[in-house]
Amino acid sequence: MTGQNPVFIPGPTNIPDRLRYAMSIQTMDHRAPDFIELLSPLLDDLKKVFKTKTGRVITFPASGTGGWEAAITNTLSPGDKVLVARFGMFSHRWIDLCQRHNLDVEIIECAWGDGAPADLYGARLAADTNHEIKAVLVTHNETATGVRSDIAAVRRAMDAAGHPAMLYVDCVSSLASMDFRMDDWGVDLAVSGSQKGFMLATGMAIVGVSEKAMEAAKSAKCPRTFFDFNDMAGANDKGGFPYTPPLQIMYGLRASLDMIFEEGLDNVFARHARIAEGVREAVRAWGLKLCAHRPELYSDTVSAIYVPDGFNSDELTNHIFDHYGVSFGVGLGEMAGKAFRIGHLGSLTDVMALSGIATVEMAMADLGYPVELGSGTRAAQEYYRQTTKTALKTAA
Repeated sequence: MTGQNPVFIPGPTNIPDRLRYAMSIQTMDHRAPDFIELLSPLLDDLKKVFKTKTGRVITFPASGTGGWEAAITNTLSPGDKVLVARFGMFSHRWIDLCQRHNLDVEIIECAWGDGAPADLYGARLAADTNHEIKAVLVTHNETATGVRSDIAAVRRAMDAAGHPAMLYVDCVSSLASMDFRMDDWGVDLAVSGSQKGFMLATGMAIVGVSEKAMEAAKSAKCPRTFFDFNDMAGANDKGGFPYTPPLQIMYGLRASLDMIFEEGLDNVFARHARIAEGVREAVRAWGLKLCAHRPELYSDTVSAIYVPDGFNSDELTNHIFDHYGVSFGVGLGEMAGKAFRIGHLGSLTDVMALSGIATVEMAMADLGYPVELGSGTRAAQEYYRQTTKTALKTAA
């Protein structure tokens, strides 16, 4: 029997049967009068996950990268200056996207394993007395390194500098898995997708847009057609789409939101934090090192783990796939060959996490790693055993 193992990549994530069934629908007429009965509540409920009352949610048939492009092209003009820190592969890709759209990109170079440097953002903004910087870009959860950045601290630095730039946040691998507070943190553009915390197939970019960003979309000069906020918002307000929507994913998203609200957002966050800490206990027991430099940076959705000197992380992930039929995240960019990643987000339990930890241990033993077979599994088991009652009480 094949095809039954969970994946431990940081997205796309495991799809619960309930959501697979919800997406298994026959073709429907998206121009029929009842389409609004699906669309309007869906957009309203997505605002609850972004934690925004003043903003709106705009979706596009795309991945998170499409959401990035929509955020940039709708609110900026060629030649506009943006400020961004590079501390991982996904912040690097956002920089590349901005450069391709002929934006003037000022880059704060950081070590991979660090988070967004709020102090450096603040210093640069304070020096920009002419307010040439139009946008500040931050990756909330750097999926390549397993680093979560403090978005509230970046907003405080922006406010302390008295700078009017808009704040753009990539929350693709954090939204619906870790707490995100669009209004409280003053986020103007928040970019996510269907394939991670929402536990669905890839195919929908989900963007939280502030009132300030919607106003900027009226005058921004970057070209866009498919990703036009005003076209989409105008059609949504009338109960439709400007072109064919991804209906199957929309029905899946409806079921996903129902699952999330049934569990409770705070319980979803607590489950992710608990599973993540069990993984980290395993890493400590193995004597290995996380890419994230400090505990306050640890992500609750993905752990990037350095392999010992003399070993190649790609050989490890390939061996796991070839011999045990399970996928783990490979090292990206500067982490290539040096680190592997355990994705622990979306549809995941402590029992599922234990199966992944045990599988990694078997592969490391096969390849002669200096790791005691069972050590990480035992450490995670102890942590999950000690916290089970608390987790069950919280879920209840």
